[in-house]
Amino acid sequence: MKVPMLDLNVQYEPIMDDIKIELEKVFESHKYILGPQVKEFEEDMQKYCQCNHAVGCASGTDALVLALKALEIQEDDEVITTTFTFFATAGSISRVGARPVFVDIKPDTFNIDPQKIENAITQKTKAIIVVHLFGQPAEMDKIMEIAQKHDLKVIEDNAQGIGGKYDGKIAGTFGDIGTLSFFPSKNLGAMGDAGMCLTNSDELAARLIQLRVHGENPQYFHKWVGLNSRLDTIQAAILKVKLPHLKKWSDARRKNAQYYYKNLNDIPQIKTPFIHEKATSIYNQFTLIAEDRDRLLKHLRKNNIGCAVYYPKPLHIQECFSKLGYRKGDMPIAEKISQKVISIPIYSEILKDQQDYVIENIKEFYAQI
Repeated sequence: MKVPMLDLNVQYEPIMDDIKIELEKVFESHKYILGPQVKEFEEDMQKYCQCNHAVGCASGTDALVLALKALEIQEDDEVITTTFTFFATAGSISRVGARPVFVDIKPDTFNIDPQKIENAITQKTKAIIVVHLFGQPAEMDKIMEIAQKHDLKVIEDNAQGIGGKYDGKIAGTFGDIGTLSFFPSKNLGAMGDAGMCLTNSDELAARLIQLRVHGENPQYFHKWVGLNSRLDTIQAAILKVKLPHLKKWSDARRKNAQYYYKNLNDIPQIKTPFIHEKATSIYNQFTLIAEDRDRLLKHLRKNNIGCAVYYPKPLHIQECFSKLGYRKGDMPIAEKISQKVISIPIYSEILKDQQDYVIENIKEFYAQI
């Protein structure tokens, strides 16, 4: 048996005819740049995320850069963020000339530890980038309280958490700007790169719309130095077809997660994901803490089971950030977790037989050691 980490073939098969119809509309109009489907998808996303504005862009990384630029984060400003996340979170801070200030994570949720944010604030701190890791929102009530106390802007990197909720509210709508990625492997994925910024601010939305087109308004007149980062019309058309299916897909992921919990919780060498009592996760990943992680990884791959390590090395000890002065041992929880995490398949369409095969192989591995 083979169990891929993600199977896009089974996801696209039932909706491909609808996608082709929408693509034909784009091809007939030849409106490939900011065509009508972009605005239509943005309006659909406003409703889905329950926010006032959704501004499409070229990628989830660009969404972060646009958000930082819209909030006027500049050279030598400091932006606090988690060390345990995909590179783009901190890379975007560096790209606008600001300094990433890393904070350790909570050992249970893997999200940024709110208690450690306040200790990292200095006179140069201008913003916090929160990451809703693996589909579980961070503790936004505590984080927003800290931000308001110190007059800091908040960006929510929600690349992995579209549709997740914290205390009943959609993730990505707590702070000043929320960002989304529609990378093909995401819960709502395009057929290429695509991203989006969410905001409830009319002013920030207007600024984001300008910044994604080189900062111009009107044409050839530039108030800011922006990006060439528009949501492609073809990708918007595809995402517009897929969005109505997202709730069903997210519900299926949660159901698959419960099956894993039921069948893996009795293995003493692993810990299944902990979900905060106020959070509703969309399980972009199902990430275990596992003893002998690297050997388990090899065992699963040998038996044709897709699996991955997100992430093997925290950002504060990445070579490109060495000039920031961090050392191994500065973020002990993230450093420890990075050596133990392993993610297993949880995509919406995975079959019970496939999940059973994953479960059997994990149990077989630990029975042998």
